[in-house]
Amino acid sequence: MQPISSLSDGRRRFRIPYEAELNTSQLEAVTTTEGPLLVIAGAGSGKTRTLTYRVARLVEMGVSPAQILLLTFTRKAAQQMLQRASSLLDSRCEKVAGGTFHSFANTMLRRYASQLELDPGFSILDRVDAEALINLLRKEIAARVGQRSFPRKGTIAAIFSRSINKIIPLEDVVYDDYPHLIDSVEALNDIFLAYRKHKRQHNFLDFDDLLVFLRQLLTTRPDVRQRISSAYQYVMVDEYQDTNKIQADILYRLVGEHRNIMVVGDDSQSIYAFRGANFKNIMQFPQAFPGTRIITLEENYRSVQPILDLTNVMIEQAREKYSKKLFTRRPGLAKPVLVEASDENSQSLFVVDRIKQLQRQGVALDQIAVLFRASFHSFDLEIELNREEIPFIKVGGFKFVESAHIKDVLAHLRVIANCEDRISWYRILLLIEKIGPSSAQKIYEAVRRQACGYTGLLTVDTKIVRAPGIKRLQELFAGIDAQPLSLAATGQAVVKYYLPILKDTYDDHPKRAKDLEQLVAIMERYRDLDHFLTDMALEPPNTSIGDTLAVDAAGQQRLVLSTVHSAKGLEWHSVFIIWALDGRFPSPHALYKEAEIEEELRLMYVAATRARENLTFIYPDGVYDRSLGVLLNRPSRFIDMIPESILQKQTAGYWE
Repeated sequence: MQPISSLSDGRRRFRIPYEAELNTSQLEAVTTTEGPLLVIAGAGSGKTRTLTYRVARLVEMGVSPAQILLLTFTRKAAQQMLQRASSLLDSRCEKVAGGTFHSFANTMLRRYASQLELDPGFSILDRVDAEALINLLRKEIAARVGQRSFPRKGTIAAIFSRSINKIIPLEDVVYDDYPHLIDSVEALNDIFLAYRKHKRQHNFLDFDDLLVFLRQLLTTRPDVRQRISSAYQYVMVDEYQDTNKIQADILYRLVGEHRNIMVVGDDSQSIYAFRGANFKNIMQFPQAFPGTRIITLEENYRSVQPILDLTNVMIEQAREKYSKKLFTRRPGLAKPVLVEASDENSQSLFVVDRIKQLQRQGVALDQIAVLFRASFHSFDLEIELNREEIPFIKVGGFKFVESAHIKDVLAHLRVIANCEDRISWYRILLLIEKIGPSSAQKIYEAVRRQACGYTGLLTVDTKIVRAPGIKRLQELFAGIDAQPLSLAATGQAVVKYYLPILKDTYDDHPKRAKDLEQLVAIMERYRDLDHFLTDMALEPPNTSIGDTLAVDAAGQQRLVLSTVHSAKGLEWHSVFIIWALDGRFPSPHALYKEAEIEEELRLMYVAATRARENLTFIYPDGVYDRSLGVLLNRPSRFIDMIPESILQKQTAGYWE
């Protein structure tokens, strides 16, 4: 069979003027239709446009839409590409097989279930259903072995999924990512075996099973593999740098003899290893498919050149990469800026002041973003934004005052400030083992009868309840009352009391303990408890839904606060990257592993490439890290050595 593309373009007339609407590299990617093709699409270089035009090109060449497979990471992405292709050409493009890896796997497994001794009517467990089943088995095994403390269902589900998607033993996941759960490895293996057995017996598949069984089908049944491969003569994959090992194996087996596979991605934006994404997939694609043609999209349509000059220098530090040099036709004037602040609050005040300045210059609030490595990095800034009544939306992670462990600690402080605060009393009492709502009410009423504030708990007859934990709370309050303490010292005492509860309540307690350290650091700025609690009570006038920005009915403009992971794929006129401090960005957990440092560098690159016009890095100087026992006072290693000809340096008290 002669390849369709072997007919010369001179003998074919295309309705779409590809040469006029695509740049040279995009056109090359769109018109290269035979054999393996790797498109390295730099940030803002139009990868979606390239995929869309390539779908239209194949259909216009006479390829049956049913023979084209477009795999993306969200159904919405596939739908949008096919709709755009249809608007370019005609409705035939909407008949292209497009969707996610999981939806494709579901279709194939329904069709060929008997080949794996599966019932084609299998039920799919979503994450909630999977966690519910894990929780049931967790309780049964705990009762059988007499173990009281097991990781929570969400944590267990995450461990199982990571083990499957990375194709590594469960033990390795625990040792690498959950070292505080090492003692539970044997129990986790028992739960995993029971979970797998239960699914098989009841004809359930979870999301990970869809990929596992599709790979098994393609591996163990060559005849089926040949049938599926011949059905899809042209395969395209978006965001290839985010694929996991199983997905890469599926593609390798799926393409078969025709080898007409095009993958699009950017190695410099591979930042989801924690979800199972395998950076090696995109780097080793040419080895997996010998004869691969590599095309690099380097023209950027998002950022001004000074920003690209910086990001080009930044990503050159990566040890393993596809070299590229982004350029744009938008010259720009302002260089990116690195700002040194005296402390965290100075950092926050600088950002607030600069945001106001941008607004005066006509930049819309929703075209400004503040990005950070970890959710707790924005806590102090949130306080200042609330104080200045600047509306914002936070994406990725939790808001300061909405996180349960922060609310627990604040409840103890509210009780100290106001003994009549029944809600806070109930919250702190219900944290104590063997105290339920009825007992909490009795204790609260007994304290009120003492009429001496929170210290009334010290003289309450503990016979009211038989809960040993109440004595620890009494000791906490007695210690606070015994001597005058600063607000921060009071907060530290409450945190010390709360840490055992934190460890018993949350599997990710080491991370949450960091949040509590940040809370105490914020308290150091206040002289009195009432002022602090007043600021904490200010409700942020916004909401976030997962990783999606939410807009209220009035369409109010809001500043965006976001973790870098949640900002990928988005862009803003002006971007601030806060806590650009070595030991915070990169994360201290990544400092001793080369692969993790490399991913942290890519994460900083993703953050910087979100900016169109203005880019500002800022870090607080002289931050003491209690867990490491060191003083952090250097900007992130990823930007520290960038010359001032590219990155302007200044202090927070000065702005040109």
